[in-house]
Amino acid sequence: MDPISPLEQALHAARALVLADLVAGEVAEPDVVSLVEESVVQRRWWVEQWPEGAEFVAGLVAQDVQDALLERYGRWPLCPVCGSGDPHALDVEPELGPDPHWVCGKAGVKVAAVGTLGAATGDAQSS
Repeated sequence: MDPISPLEQALHAARALVLADLVAGEVAEPDVVSLVEESVVQRRWWVEQWPEGAEFVAGLVAQDVQDALLERYGRWPLCPVCGSGDPHALDVEPELGPDPHWVCGKAGVKVAAVGTLGAATGDAQSS
């Protein structure tokens, strides 16, 4: 059996991280999971063109899914930090870089690494 290429490892890791955040937010419905798969397919082409970008894939897939959810359902993930004011979504930072995190732009704080939203939001299923 051939070893899994670094590109495929990065894509599988990105898929797993974003799915973990979707599960934590209780929005991992089949149609939403399909959005993750669509993003992974698109990002596979992207990273084949630019292999050095493999470490950026998790953040890009998270942003792709967030954008697709906004178009279809609304903001995700909602900020668990700000208790007052209008509900707002977290952002992925850096937009193009390694070690992506969900951050609250209003409070200026890192909430969680992509893939660990369950721990940040106190999701009982993540323990």
